[in-house]
Amino acid sequence: MEGADSERKEAGFKVRTPVDEARQILRAAVEDARDGDGAGSRTETVDLERADGRVLAAPVTAARNVPHYRRAAMDGYAVRATDTFGASARSPEVLRLVDGVGGDARVNPGTAARVHTGSALPEGADAVVMIEHVETLESAGELEVEDAVAEGENVAPVGEDVEEGQPLYEAGHRLRPSDLGLLRSTGYATVSVAKRPTVGVVPTGEELVEGDPSPGEVIETNGLTVSRLVERWGGRATYRDVVTDDRESLRVAIQRDLTNDIVVTTGGSSVGKRDLLPEVIDDLGEVLVHGVGLKPGHPVCLGLVEDTPVLALPGYPVACIVNAVQFLRPTLRWLEGTEPDPHPTTRATLERKIPSEPGTRTFARVQLEAREGDDIGSDEPAFTATPTRASGSGVLSSVALADGWVVVDDDREGVPAGESVAVQNWEPNA
Repeated sequence: MEGADSERKEAGFKVRTPVDEARQILRAAVEDARDGDGAGSRTETVDLERADGRVLAAPVTAARNVPHYRRAAMDGYAVRATDTFGASARSPEVLRLVDGVGGDARVNPGTAARVHTGSALPEGADAVVMIEHVETLESAGELEVEDAVAEGENVAPVGEDVEEGQPLYEAGHRLRPSDLGLLRSTGYATVSVAKRPTVGVVPTGEELVEGDPSPGEVIETNGLTVSRLVERWGGRATYRDVVTDDRESLRVAIQRDLTNDIVVTTGGSSVGKRDLLPEVIDDLGEVLVHGVGLKPGHPVCLGLVEDTPVLALPGYPVACIVNAVQFLRPTLRWLEGTEPDPHPTTRATLERKIPSEPGTRTFARVQLEAREGDDIGSDEPAFTATPTRASGSGVLSSVALADGWVVVDDDREGVPAGESVAVQNWEPNA
């Protein structure tokens, strides 16, 4: 590695791997490693109460009918439909009221029983007359029906909502609260899901401190940010103490966290004298990609050690976040067996030009502002986007105070002012 390392440091990043190609290389390595695991090693069974946001490990079919009994769909009276034929307000049909409500009653010819919405339909009944269409004669124990009903009217049959054996969800579906309700109603108390990927987050750099910094020291923020992003994206993060720029210390830190599904380091990923991580990763395993065509954050290193993805993210905060979104987020999804969802976007008119160089995918931070006035055309964006910065990968506030970013594709040389752009709101999206 020494000769190659010296050559790399002298040359810098003359060749940078395109973002999409780097992601494909990483994905292939992740999926090969995942396929090598045992069939059940990445799944677990959890109670429905803990399954929100989890990914199904297998297809699910309904274990029972919903409803599992014939039920009244309206408040009213259960009847035999033939007993109401010809009924009208002028010429009502008179039926005798029986004791009991819903499933506790029995309807014979010429009788009716009280039901509430959701009540089991009494035995012998095949329809429900809405309460608005009857007149009760309680003293006589009778009911005047003023509207005829057909067989099955105002009745929810067995399996009307869901039939037993009906396919509900495919493997890879991410469960929502409404899904949990449906699963419980169809007979499930637990469900088999993909395990949450575990991530060891290791901030590196001899200049990093936890408390008040002296001149030349920097408060550690990247590890905190990345570990919280991991949790938001459905993983389980272990946020480690800072590791100094020392080969043996870095080696030990990476080896310690190989029990996780992913190891993420921050800092030390470029080509300077203290950027030792690419060399350490290469000694322990394999560097898949070093140097990617994106801005900010091209000095990212993606590797594999003992079938564990190791992502060495740049130390500048904005570059670290950009790379976490572009590489860590999809890796978490691939380990679950799913695809990353697209970020929600807002269409906006760009207020100022965004510069970019061909061959580099640029992530320009912007602030959104709603346009005012009645002169906005129906096909015009309702917002304007003002770039906060297209460069400055160390300025964390430029991301924290932005509403999103505009992605300038690799094949474009900037975006002119006045163009309609899609602003990615990447942070709140899992």
